[in-house]
Amino acid sequence: MIRNIFTSEYSSFSEMAAQQDRDAATQRVIEELKRIYKSKILPLETLYRYDIFYSPYMTDAEFDSKPQVMLLGQYSVGKTSFIRYLIGRDFPGQRIGPEPTTDRFTAVMDGPEERVIPGNALCVSPELPYRGLERFGVSFLNRFEGSVVPSSVLKYITLVDTPGVLSGEKQRLNRGYDFCQVCSWFAGRADLILLVRRITEIGIPVCDFKTD
Repeated sequence: MIRNIFTSEYSSFSEMAAQQDRDAATQRVIEELKRIYKSKILPLETLYRYDIFYSPYMTDAEFDSKPQVMLLGQYSVGKTSFIRYLIGRDFPGQRIGPEPTTDRFTAVMDGPEERVIPGNALCVSPELPYRGLERFGVSFLNRFEGSVVPSSVLKYITLVDTPGVLSGEKQRLNRGYDFCQVCSWFAGRADLILLVRRITEIGIPVCDFKTD
């Protein structure tokens, strides 16, 4: 609860923090938030073993990272196409087709040259905010990657493309990892979630995200 309140307060500063060249005032705000977390909240998390029972401790990378926008929806509704349209170009690892094609979570981020970063490398990088995903295991990390592409849009945000939501039991049996828990992890850290759907459908059935 304390961390949720804290991170929601931090989120209001995220857009300022995304500026390529941060001004001194913005940087001071970020540094002060780090200090408050480490001096007031981290001791409580350590005392009650928050890292074991829920999530690893927050790192500096989570404070310094750009705002994240998560795209969620059923398969073949245009999530990947929307990202492609938004950044104005193809990106490494994109998969577009009429059937379920995006079978992995992809963090689309800015960089000097196009490349794909494996999920396990993203999780251990001290400069990226994905360390907490290690707890979902190798099966998930094999379905997680970073797509680096030069883009003026991505200088300010990171876009998270997700696999299409499947129906009923397929959601649980066909993944090899806990899809709903992974979505919850990303959603808890996203500054904006875009729910993409077909124009003929109201939305994602609640049962598609139901867990026992």
